[in-house]
Amino acid sequence: MTNKISFSFIVAVGFMLFALFFGAGNLIFPAMLGQSAGTNVWSANAGFVVTGVGLPLLGVIALGISGKSDLQSLASRVHPIFGIIFTVALYLSIGPLFAIPRTGTVSFEIGVKPFISEEYSVIGLIIFTIIFFGITAYFSLKSSKIVDIVGKFLTPFLLLFIAILIIAAFFNPIGQFQAPAENYMNNAFFKGFQEGYLTMDALAAFVFGIIVINAVKEKGASTKKEIMIAVTKAGVIAAALLGIIYTSLSFIGASSVEGLGLLDNGGAVLSGASNHYFGSFGGILLSLIVFGACLTTSIGLITSCSSYFSKVMPSISYNKFVIIFSVFSSGLANFGLNELIAVSVPVLVAIYPLAICLMALTFLHPLFKGKKEVYQGSMLLTLIVALFDGLNAAGITIAPINDLLATVLPLYEVGLGWIVPAIIGGVLGYVFGMVMKSKSPSAQVEKYI
Repeated sequence: MTNKISFSFIVAVGFMLFALFFGAGNLIFPAMLGQSAGTNVWSANAGFVVTGVGLPLLGVIALGISGKSDLQSLASRVHPIFGIIFTVALYLSIGPLFAIPRTGTVSFEIGVKPFISEEYSVIGLIIFTIIFFGITAYFSLKSSKIVDIVGKFLTPFLLLFIAILIIAAFFNPIGQFQAPAENYMNNAFFKGFQEGYLTMDALAAFVFGIIVINAVKEKGASTKKEIMIAVTKAGVIAAALLGIIYTSLSFIGASSVEGLGLLDNGGAVLSGASNHYFGSFGGILLSLIVFGACLTTSIGLITSCSSYFSKVMPSISYNKFVIIFSVFSSGLANFGLNELIAVSVPVLVAIYPLAICLMALTFLHPLFKGKKEVYQGSMLLTLIVALFDGLNAAGITIAPINDLLATVLPLYEVGLGWIVPAIIGGVLGYVFGMVMKSKSPSAQVEKYI
C-alpha cells in the first residue's frame, strides 16, 4: 500500500476528515460542557470524547471493514427496507433538516451578529446565509477536488486559528474551575456521553467514511485490506485532532466561569474567551474559526447528501441536488439556532442508538457469521427503547412505560437503557436463526446423509 498511497496523502485525508467532522456543534458544545461541568470537567469530557471522537472513528473504520460501498448496503444487512429508511433518515438528519442549516446559523450567531446592530440581525441573517450557502454550493460542485480544497487548504488555516486561542488559554487560564452545575454533579461521564450526540459525528461517520474510501481508492488502494489500513490511519489522525481540541475547549469553558460567569451557550463562552485574550481582535479570530469550521462541514454534508440522493433519484442530477439542498438549508437556517437544536435533539436521541448498534454488529459480523436474525433482533429491541428515549427528549412522557423501563433496564435513566436489549435481541436472533436453520429442508437432508 505504501507504494500506492503516500503518507502525505494519508495526512491530507486525515485533515480533511477532521475538518468535515469539526463543524458548528463541535465548537459550541465542548465549551458549554466545560462551563457546566466545572470541577467534574475531565469526567464529563471523557464521556463527550467517547461519543464525539471514539464513535466517529469506529464508524469510519466499520465502513472500511464491512467492504460495503455505502451506508444503505451496510444497513440492508438488517433488511433492504430498513436499509433505505434508516439511510434516508440519517442523511436528512445530518443534512438539510438539521446539521447543514446549523452550520450557517452558528456562523452568523458567533461570527457576524456581534458586529452588527440588533435591528439588522434578521436581514443580516438572510443575507449571510445566502452568501454562506452560495460559497458552500460553489465548492460542493467541485466535489472531485474535495481533498485538495478541504484537506490541504481550509483545514490548516482552521487549525492555526484554533491553536492560537488554545495556547493562550493554557498558558494563561481565565480562572479556577468552579463547582459543577446541578446536572453535572452526578453521572458527569454519562451526561457528557449524551452531549456528544449533539455533534452528530457518529452519524456523519457513515457518510464521511464513504468520501475517505473513495479518495483512497482513487489513489490506488484496491484490496479490502489496503482500503481498511488507509482509512484507519486517516481516521486516527482525525480522531487525535478532535480529541485534543475537544479537551482544550472543555478546559477553556471550565476555566472561564470565574472570569466570565455562567453563560447561555458555548458560542458566548468562546466569544468571551476570545475577547478576554485578544480584545477586539478576538472577535475577528473567533469569526474566522467558526466560519472555517462550519464551511468545511457544510461542504462535506452537501457533497455527501447530493451524491446519495442523486443515486436514489437518478432523474435529478448531483449538481441539481447541490443547489436544492443549499437553497433549502439557507431558508431553514433563518429559523434560528435554538429552534434547530430543540427540534434535532429528540431525533438524535432516537437514531443514535441504532447507529451505534449497527457499528457494533459490523465489527462482530464475522463472529455470528452475518446472520440477519442477529441484526434484526438487536436492532428491533434497540429501536423500541430508543423511540421512548426520543419521546422523553421531546417532552412526551409516558409515565407507566418509563417507570417500567427504568426498573428493568440498567442505565435507562442516563439514556443508555438500549444496551442490554440490544445484546438480548442479538442473542435471541442468533438462537432463532440456528433453530430455523436446523428445521430447514436442506438441514434435514444433511442429517440423513
